[in-house]
Amino acid sequence: MTHLNGRNSVNLYRFAGQSNFIRHTMTRYQHLAMLLEKRIAQGLYRNGERLPSVRSLSAEHGVSISTVQQAYYLLEQKQLIIPQSRSGYYVAPHKAMPPIPALTRPVQRPVEITQWDAVFDLLNSRLEDDILQLGSGMPDLTQSTLKPLWKAFSRQAQKQESTLLNYDNLYGVTCLREQIARLMIDSGCQLSHEDIVITTGCHEALSVSVRAVCQPGDIIAVESPSFHGIMQTLRGFGIRAIEIPTDAVTGISLEALELAFDQWPIKAVVVVPNCNNPLGFIMPEKRKRALLALAQRFDAAIIEDDVYGELAWEYPRPSSIKSMDEDGRVLLCSSFSKTLAPGLRVGWVAPGRYRDRVLHMKYIGTGSTATQPQHAVAEFIHQGHYQTHLRRMRQVYQHNYETFICWVRHYFPCGICVTRPQGGFLMWIELPEAFDAVQLNNTLRESGIQIAVGSLFSASGKYRNCLRLNYALPASDKVERALAITGSAVEQAIAACVHDRPRAHTSLPVVEEQGQKEEGTGPGPAIPAGHL
Repeated sequence: MTHLNGRNSVNLYRFAGQSNFIRHTMTRYQHLAMLLEKRIAQGLYRNGERLPSVRSLSAEHGVSISTVQQAYYLLEQKQLIIPQSRSGYYVAPHKAMPPIPALTRPVQRPVEITQWDAVFDLLNSRLEDDILQLGSGMPDLTQSTLKPLWKAFSRQAQKQESTLLNYDNLYGVTCLREQIARLMIDSGCQLSHEDIVITTGCHEALSVSVRAVCQPGDIIAVESPSFHGIMQTLRGFGIRAIEIPTDAVTGISLEALELAFDQWPIKAVVVVPNCNNPLGFIMPEKRKRALLALAQRFDAAIIEDDVYGELAWEYPRPSSIKSMDEDGRVLLCSSFSKTLAPGLRVGWVAPGRYRDRVLHMKYIGTGSTATQPQHAVAEFIHQGHYQTHLRRMRQVYQHNYETFICWVRHYFPCGICVTRPQGGFLMWIELPEAFDAVQLNNTLRESGIQIAVGSLFSASGKYRNCLRLNYALPASDKVERALAITGSAVEQAIAACVHDRPRAHTSLPVVEEQGQKEEGTGPGPAIPAGHL
């Protein structure tokens, strides 16, 4: 196993797909190394295949022999290629892509949600500056395409209009609702501003939707695993959850859901069909229609969480279930927390037939939503900056995923399963059944690393052997080192499980910024803790 106590022991296993974002100061040999690395990652050069000679690459790219030799040396340092005496360079053997997790198998009966302490601990970790949040649901806030949003806030402040400091109506600012209605055309929805209610983030949209369709003691069907926020919402309102098996590629099992409808008086189904949290799948359109038909047959509501839908890598973006709804039973919930910034606290719901109930639930909850952020976001969208930002973030997150999956393949042991997200910025890793991700997290925290343990995403505490990672974090030496430390801890814990011995406490290195001393200096400047 790779020794991780010093920075030099961590291989800089970069994926070259991020060429659009590489600094202009990159040298010629680094550019060439990046190109070759990309070809290896894409399978153009296979395991064990001989690479072009130094002279042929020199002629092909118009660079010196020395430049090619430096590029090959860099790839050799990354353990991507192996030199053979008098024979040249060959692609180094590497691990195969981990398989996709199988269909989940939760306990298919209504349960009261009891978990809260673990969720609260994860929320509190955001306040710790020295913790690197590998498991948060925080988007990348470093991109230059957000600058016009700052300017929009500045212009709003310069106006000094009293309306920006006053209450707005329960529906929310009209100009923002008009912009959202236009945005949702891409998802197939034909909405007017009168169909939309602005909320304080998507979490409130989900909360008012649940209260609009259910009473305490009712039963709601949820995907398994499912967003922990919706679990806590159900817990807070005394609503029981029945977890439905969910496939990491096609989504919630409609067959299992139908059986649940036959056995229990289910009032609603909560789904994240596009860029699912935490599995990352996009539910096929045929299955979306079948889910809607099932809800119609049993007269149940569908609460659709579309907060990651606009971050799908495919274009045009996938359709929403709401776009297929003809009788108003789908409550479509979303926000700008994942596409722009969670601190805006601007979300929305298209509640259909439940509009009056949703408005009442919002009134007795938060009342109207803060006015100035609504106007700033509306201006940002109206001026065309939102679509520009979305295009950038889709590209960034897809490249980040390719980088992270390379790191996971490189640093994590065999015997794991990893999802293949189709958008968003979340990755789900399934470890052997006996694995304890809670203990892993406790160990990693001593090294300044926080993951999201799988049991947070279950009403019954399942998925203790799973974890969620966030690849919105800008790729850096610090993030790579954190994944290397995590992979090492996973390997040690799995070995302890296999040999059926008590897990000894593992002392792991602290994640450091480049330029710090190897040991004895403590953690480096923290990346800001994220919204979950």
